[in-house]
Amino acid sequence: MKPFFNQPVGEVLQQFNVSPDQGLSSAEAKKKLEEAGPNQLASKKQKSIAVIFFEQFRSSMVVILLIAAAVSGVIGVMEGEGLTETFIILAILIVNAIIGVMEETKAQSSLDALNKMSAPRSKVLRDGEVTETVSTQLVPGDIVILDTGDIIPADMRLIEAVNLKIQESALTGESVPAEKSTEAID
Repeated sequence: MKPFFNQPVGEVLQQFNVSPDQGLSSAEAKKKLEEAGPNQLASKKQKSIAVIFFEQFRSSMVVILLIAAAVSGVIGVMEGEGLTETFIILAILIVNAIIGVMEETKAQSSLDALNKMSAPRSKVLRDGEVTETVSTQLVPGDIVILDTGDIIPADMRLIEAVNLKIQESALTGESVPAEKSTEAID
């Protein structure tokens, strides 16, 4: 099967069994969302608290303090002074690691909340009506309506466009907007 950008608009609409005037039905969209999953990039797996904790011991200053604790312990045992200084240094390092874990998990949860608040929305034609939905709910075959200034919410095949120019600098580095048309690209 040829990529959608290589096919005429009519063929693409036929493959998705969608009308450009009606869009998908809500039931079809729900079914496709279950099949294809949400319209989002795969997110990185969250680190466990144990991994974050042990990452706190990777900085050069912490390594130096661990070496100092080991040297202090050896000298303390050899001279019979005990391990008090060693335990104090280790306690400080553990408290520092716990604080680091708390700060990192707090920062991650704040970032997650910010991402949820700023979820982009898209206008989509479903059941013959233009409705607004969260962009992660877009599915293959949706008819998306774009207006001036909109962010392109997904990989799409244009079916209708008038003087459309897209700012692609984030993808290509080119600062001049690229003209787009509905013609199949060979």
